[in-house]
Amino acid sequence: MYEYISGNLAKLEPTQAVIDCGGVGYLMEITLYSYEQLQKSEGIVKLLVHEVIREDAHILYGFCEEAERELFRMLIGVNGVGSQTARVMLSSMSVEELCQSIANEDAKRVQKVKGIGAKTAQRIVLELKDKIGGNWKSSGATPVLTTANKEEALSALVMLGFPKAAADKVLQGLDASLSVEELIKEALKRL
Repeated sequence: MYEYISGNLAKLEPTQAVIDCGGVGYLMEITLYSYEQLQKSEGIVKLLVHEVIREDAHILYGFCEEAERELFRMLIGVNGVGSQTARVMLSSMSVEELCQSIANEDAKRVQKVKGIGAKTAQRIVLELKDKIGGNWKSSGATPVLTTANKEEALSALVMLGFPKAAADKVLQGLDASLSVEELIKEALKRL
């Protein structure tokens, strides 16, 4: 699995980018947000990668920010939402707008995205509202996907030798907006 690809931007289109890395061109499917970010970039660029392996193709999806990739992964985990649909959703709405819609249980707003019907929008809201932190009313802050932060912190604490149940209980009592490092530090103080 690829984590990221860094290299010269060889080609850029609104839906695709080619990164030349060591003489190999990697074609990546991108969102409009990543396209806008890449247009501003000069020289070497870095895209976070999510790889989708199908019977007939290996497809790389590239993202400029971790929050966008994490939300993409959450979306494709919802039954009925494929990788192309998730990319369209992230191209139609910013990560912050989409997360706010889900956190506020606004299925009608999610349904406005092309290809998303009423049932799929409701399923997305139902399955993801608890996984997305509720910090979407703050002004312009980069969204924090708290479930991912807490899972990463939990994994680190377990690797450090703490019982999973005890570490999970401590993490549940911490502020959802903390970074992974802050969550681990606070949990270590309480364990």
